[in-house]
Amino acid sequence: MLPLLFILFSLPFMAVILLNNQRAKNKPSRPRPPGPRGLPIIGNLHQLDSSKLNFQLGQRSKVYGPLFSLKMGFKQAIVVSSPKLAKEILKDHDLDVCTRPPSLGPLKLTYNGQEMIFSPYNDYWREIRKICVVHFFSSKRMSSFSSVRKSEVKKMMEIVSGHHRSSKVTNLSEVLMSVSSGIICRVAFGRKYDEEGSERSRFHGLLNDSQAMLISFFVSDYIPFLGWIDKLTGLFGRLQNTFKALDVFFQEVIDDHLDPNRVEQNEEKDIVDVLLELKKHGRLSINLTHDQIKAIILDILVAGTDTTAATSVWVMTGLMKNPRAMAKAQEEIKNVCGNKEFIEEEDVEKLVYLQAVIKETLRFYPPAPLVPREAIRGFRIDGYEIEPKTIVYVNGWAIQRDPEAWKDPEEYLPERFLKNEIDFNGQDFKFIPFGAGRRICPGISLGMASVVLIIANLLNSFHWELPAGMKPEHIDTEGLPGLARHKKNHLFVVAKKRT
Repeated sequence: MLPLLFILFSLPFMAVILLNNQRAKNKPSRPRPPGPRGLPIIGNLHQLDSSKLNFQLGQRSKVYGPLFSLKMGFKQAIVVSSPKLAKEILKDHDLDVCTRPPSLGPLKLTYNGQEMIFSPYNDYWREIRKICVVHFFSSKRMSSFSSVRKSEVKKMMEIVSGHHRSSKVTNLSEVLMSVSSGIICRVAFGRKYDEEGSERSRFHGLLNDSQAMLISFFVSDYIPFLGWIDKLTGLFGRLQNTFKALDVFFQEVIDDHLDPNRVEQNEEKDIVDVLLELKKHGRLSINLTHDQIKAIILDILVAGTDTTAATSVWVMTGLMKNPRAMAKAQEEIKNVCGNKEFIEEEDVEKLVYLQAVIKETLRFYPPAPLVPREAIRGFRIDGYEIEPKTIVYVNGWAIQRDPEAWKDPEEYLPERFLKNEIDFNGQDFKFIPFGAGRRICPGISLGMASVVLIIANLLNSFHWELPAGMKPEHIDTEGLPGLARHKKNHLFVVAKKRT
């Protein structure tokens, strides 16, 4: 009985292998980039670990060069690991690779890609991006929410002050996630969901589940005829349940905003208000549906909270591991801002060294080091033919540690950004923490306005020490897989009031 079952189970595999071999024989050979040898059917999937994929691919680039190929199930992939080739991909071939590879998790949670991060490149994506840039991320809109940022950062400072008064060790990772979540929720929904009680647990449970599903590995994405494995493992069922729970939550948010008796908590309209107003007055070339509104706010909620929190934690990690840089940043704040109890947003613009600290952190610990694209059509790069549907990884982590592009790349040195105009706006291809080209993150200003204000006030009000027995070299820098690369182990510190 067992041999028969084995043969029946193996038939689909054998058929696919024979079919692929036949296609390969009939297809004219084209030069492809070199790469590690893979196995039948799965290719190189067994050699990859999503928790440290950027590091693994960076190591392989040292063996196979700055452009190499992978086989991920039935999909071809290439990895780019040098500024020169990144410029070719993200500038010269930007239109050739400006879509996203379809993935079951993101497509399900975003109502089949009806938002901006995971949507395929088409007229709809261009319209949604225009809505976000004009109505959410403009300088006017950023300024309008400055009071929200200030209010939430002040609450954060009260929490840390309470830890100082009670001589309590501060879990800075939790504190920074809370302030990031508070800012984004008030900007997007007009209210917070991180207060004590069941509502807080529900909200953070949904946030964690959606983040997990967005980056989960689904076998069906790479080997379609083995999609039943996703059901067998329970991953598909978990995705379905997460989607249903998110849909209910977002519908409650929309219904609350449509309630004529709703009491506004912010002076400015939040993002859901703006989307509903655009839908009501029909000022767009598309007719916004509630599902599309839900997809857009999922983008802003997950990406906004994740990137701000992760970057803030990595900034403090970098400074705790480099006391010299910490002292220099605090000295600058003292010299520029005097004895101010709270650093305002207009003060931050004068803090040149602090801005360099933020940039060096984005170089050393990039928040999104490996966001995939997919080739819309074939193109040629570095003498190799890249076929349509090829997944394209631009390894920002490896590029920003390239010894040919950076002096002492493994050293944390904010000074490298002091006397130059290198910025993260997508024009310097050796420094692309937020990507470049059409798919560059449009919410950079939203996230960075919060990060700089948070860090400036943490450094202004407190001296920071490690718990007893810990030294800077003991702080680990291992990251977690996700849309944004979070620090795997929480950052615990001790706050001492500055006099």
